[in-house]
Amino acid sequence: MNIIDIINKTKKSQELNEDEIAWLVKGYTNGDIPDYQMSAWLMAVCLNGLTEKETFALTAAMRDSGDILKLHLPFTADKHSTGGVGDKTSLIIGPIVAACGVCVAKMSGRGLGHTGGTIDKLESIEGYRTDLPLDEFERILRRTGFSIISQTGELCPADKKMYALRNATGTVDSISLICASIMSKKLATNADCLVLDVKYGSGAFMKTKEDAEKLAVLMERAGRSAGKKCKAVVTDMDSPLGRNIGNALEVKEAVEVLQGKVKGRLYDTCIELAADMLELAGKGTNDECRKYAEDAVSSKKALDVLRETIRLHGGNEKICDDTSLLPQPLLRYEIRATKDMKILGFNCEELGMTSLLLGAGRLSKEDKLDMSAGIVMNCEIGAQLAADDIIMTLYSTVCSDFSDAAVRALNAVKFEITEKPAYT
Repeated sequence: MNIIDIINKTKKSQELNEDEIAWLVKGYTNGDIPDYQMSAWLMAVCLNGLTEKETFALTAAMRDSGDILKLHLPFTADKHSTGGVGDKTSLIIGPIVAACGVCVAKMSGRGLGHTGGTIDKLESIEGYRTDLPLDEFERILRRTGFSIISQTGELCPADKKMYALRNATGTVDSISLICASIMSKKLATNADCLVLDVKYGSGAFMKTKEDAEKLAVLMERAGRSAGKKCKAVVTDMDSPLGRNIGNALEVKEAVEVLQGKVKGRLYDTCIELAADMLELAGKGTNDECRKYAEDAVSSKKALDVLRETIRLHGGNEKICDDTSLLPQPLLRYEIRATKDMKILGFNCEELGMTSLLLGAGRLSKEDKLDMSAGIVMNCEIGAQLAADDIIMTLYSTVCSDFSDAAVRALNAVKFEITEKPAYT
């Protein structure tokens, strides 16, 4: 085999076999294939696509490029979201599912760009350790049924190297490559069942529902082809998921959901995804599992799971009763309606970039986060506001000049001016 033949076959839309794809992935990961040749192949994929069979072979080869997680547990479940603004669902769903008797073992990453990372959110809790050895990870799972730790460097080294190259060469936007990237990592963590939350809209990577549905189908089939119980759900990210955006702010809202204080779209999405996980785990019909999930919240059992998990990770578990113990911002700025208006929607990507300007996100992996920074949305789509009503509130400790963030935040709001009726 040689790389030129492989590039030419993909350029001509000729299907590669499993051996060719395995050779390609291994050669690039080991450094035998240089970046410029791998870039040429990735661009051919972006232009011509891969068949389903090729996509599954690529996923398997990337999964097998490193370690496969092996926990000494009878059954584990996992949930993956393709990312979005204000998405703190893992912090809610994990404790719910664990409270219903299914072990949720999860490895997550840090945020980069406009979407937050689950690990960053957890590390806003004082003392919380995410970099745990696997034996401690397993001990926590046996105690509480729920734990999230940071990804190890030994899992999927092919994806780490390929993603960096894709990001630098404009070859990110291929559904086949996205599927292989996500599913190789999830299959390497080796959960028995997996629910995939594929998001679309202004705050998500997939901008249209049609593309999200294509990716969802492909990811679900990739999981099943690897022998896993797998279900993909498509959800919209045209408005923030919940009211809070930012690390400590999102932990606060997650706790409030588990306390039973917050309902609405965030709660409904978490109950739906938790029910899907429980159904895949064999706990009953979807309706039965939905009831189990709701009961786990109303009984406070899910909150108890989160509290004990935080304690075992070295964090301050008292935040489950008093969220003011989370990092608190020193500064705030209110974005107000300039006229009577109706809120038509939000550009979630712009809201995410606003939170980054406030210090809640990072442009490079070395950037230090302000855990207190972020945005609280004071209204929802469809709200009718009078002049001077608050649309959203910006928070920060490190950003003393809110002018740039305020302009960006206001530009993220889609609205129409409403006229007051004339009196006769």
